[in-house]
Amino acid sequence: MTLNDFYINTYNSLIRVINYTINSDKRIFWLYLVSSMLLAYYVYHKTKKKYSFLKYIFNKKVWLSQSSKVDYALIFINSFVKVFLLGSFVYYGLKLAYYTDEYLSHTLGLSDNNFSHFQIMFGFTITLTILKDLGTYLTHLAQHKISFLWEFHKVHHSATVLNPITQYRIHPVELIINNITATLIFGITMGVFDYLSNHPIDELEFLGVNVFSFAFLFFGANLRHSHVKLKYFNKLENIFISPFQHQIHHSNNPIHFDKNLGAKLAIWDWMFGTLVKSESVATLKFGLGKNDDINYTTIFQNLYMPFLKVSQHLTKWFKNR
Repeated sequence: MTLNDFYINTYNSLIRVINYTINSDKRIFWLYLVSSMLLAYYVYHKTKKKYSFLKYIFNKKVWLSQSSKVDYALIFINSFVKVFLLGSFVYYGLKLAYYTDEYLSHTLGLSDNNFSHFQIMFGFTITLTILKDLGTYLTHLAQHKISFLWEFHKVHHSATVLNPITQYRIHPVELIINNITATLIFGITMGVFDYLSNHPIDELEFLGVNVFSFAFLFFGANLRHSHVKLKYFNKLENIFISPFQHQIHHSNNPIHFDKNLGAKLAIWDWMFGTLVKSESVATLKFGLGKNDDINYTTIFQNLYMPFLKVSQHLTKWFKNR
């Protein structure tokens, strides 16, 4: 890579970070931030805080903490990674869709379905939402249960305070794993519906904004990583993960470890016995616990520590063989 290439990629990475606030696919899109502020005000008013709303939202202990500084660094670093990889994931997702469609056509013959454009897009949206959420849950579960994956996922859980940027506090290796999962689910699902549609729909339509994702992001997704304890009705938390339920997932209390792993839907946690509802938890502290938090205080520690821990696991494994 030449110095000029480096400057171009750095510029593109900065643009990608800025683009997060103007792209409706991104969690920190300006409209979602506004809706989150309104929901935060509801929580603020309900809890009857004795200080101003602005002080409640822009708490210096949160936004200027060392933990948050790591968040800010990682969103830039991962944006740099995405500049190199995102195009590849989109390309392979479309290729997978093509081969899925070809396989179904070869195996089952040409589709003679007469589904309308609306039926295809509605079915695709519902199916992709459910399968992507299930795939995210299973990947997340694996990241908690498989030791070498957990070492990379620890970076996300090492945050001792939460803010909306903590969503992007993930190790680049985890970023790649998550994108592989999403690409497989998207490509196969798109291929199936491309086959069912008999090819009247442009591929770009399948890449459009998912209305269910829009609703999820609009109704407080940014508060999942925050100090704002937004809870849903008790029964509703059996179906959808509330922001406070996700905050429970970040608890450093061992009884909350591996709980509330779902992204949008709580039904997977309910089915697999990992669901904890808001009513059962009063107070929370975030992070990995005192013994581990000290190892993840800087950006460099968060980047190299997973590799160090994995190498220790491998060394121990080989010694025990």
